[in-house]
Amino acid sequence: MEESKDISINFYRNLGKLFYAIAAADKNVRDEEYNKLKEIVKADWLPIDDIEDSFGTDTAYQIEIVFDWLRKEDEYDAKTCFDNFIDYKKNNEHLFTDKIKQLIMKTASAIASSFSGKNKSELIMLANLNIQLHKTQ
Repeated sequence: MEESKDISINFYRNLGKLFYAIAAADKNVRDEEYNKLKEIVKADWLPIDDIEDSFGTDTAYQIEIVFDWLRKEDEYDAKTCFDNFIDYKKNNEHLFTDKIKQLIMKTASAIASSFSGKNKSELIMLANLNIQLHKTQ
């Protein structure tokens, strides 16, 4: 596998962890949140690059795959997934352009709003995400 594919796949997998963390902030991941994620992946994340995985699938689908896997496993807490994403971001700052940061916040906010608005847990996590995205080493 090429290095850019490895980076891309890991990038999207870590986004899947982040978006799961946002949905799981209130300890309850709903179908509406997953459906909103799928909608945004299709509309906004797929057009970002043309890199495919070994199965010929656009790597952006890794966001959905990881989110769904975490949801079905139901043994990973939101904080752990969020912290894993932040560690990834700190080690890969070059991948987080202003456009990507904006799209991450748009996606996270849409997931949080998809089921009866944003609750306190989600608002706190969104605020922390915004701070972490704009923090540089």
